Amino acid sequence: MDGMQAYGAGKAGGAFDPITFFQQPQTIIRIVSWLFSIVIFGCIANEGYINRPDEVEEYCIFNRNQNACNYGVFMGSMAFLCCMALLALDIYFPQISSVKDRKKAVLADVGVSAFWSFMWFVGFCFLANQWQMSKPEDNPLKEGGDAARAAITFCFFSIFTWAGQSFLAFQRYKLGADSALFSQEYTDPSQDGGAPYTSFGGDDVESPGGGGGLANSDGAFDGSGGYQRQDY
Repeated sequence: MDGMQAYGAGKAGGAFDPITFFQQPQTIIRIVSWLFSIVIFGCIANEGYINRPDEVEEYCIFNRNQNACNYGVFMGSMAFLCCMALLALDIYFPQISSVKDRKKAVLADVGVSAFWSFMWFVGFCFLANQWQMSKPEDNPLKEGGDAARAAITFCFFSIFTWAGQSFLAFQRYKLGADSALFSQEYTDPSQDGGAPYTSFGGDDVESPGGGGGLANSDGAFDGSGGYQRQDY
């Protein structure tokens, strides 16, 4: 069982096939999440800070709340790195020969993806709320409006892409758990609770004539009367 068709990957040690890898649903959705993180990071880092004509210092476009921009930049950069790490894990995953290590990797994928889905939900609500509270007089030239709306939109999309990654990882976990359960519960019929095998000459072995086993032939040989003829 070790390393063979466990948790969505084949036998360990096989050659890496890039075409098959990039056609997998989990790989596609990871790349999409990776691109979304780049868009969010780029929109806020490049156009997320503005100032009034009479000001020199720049403020966050989201209601002048620096925490909103910091949150978006931090989440975008960390999600970018996390996607890269998960893609590297997907490439290395078929080389893992231990079923227990594969189980840990899949469970980590489920947890990390679910965590990021929740964090993007928080980020979407936070940025959307701060954008709604922004005052027009703080941005009279209406700079960066498209970038701010794009960041909010892709935060919303990221909720579902990361949730999809968590769902696909959970499906892999169920597949591997079912396979592992079968291998653990399977027992040799001879060791089961049914009829065990008996040795030659046991009580349940019948003679060719159907007269019962040697131990069931009453009077066949009691050790005192010598040889006695048996009538069949």
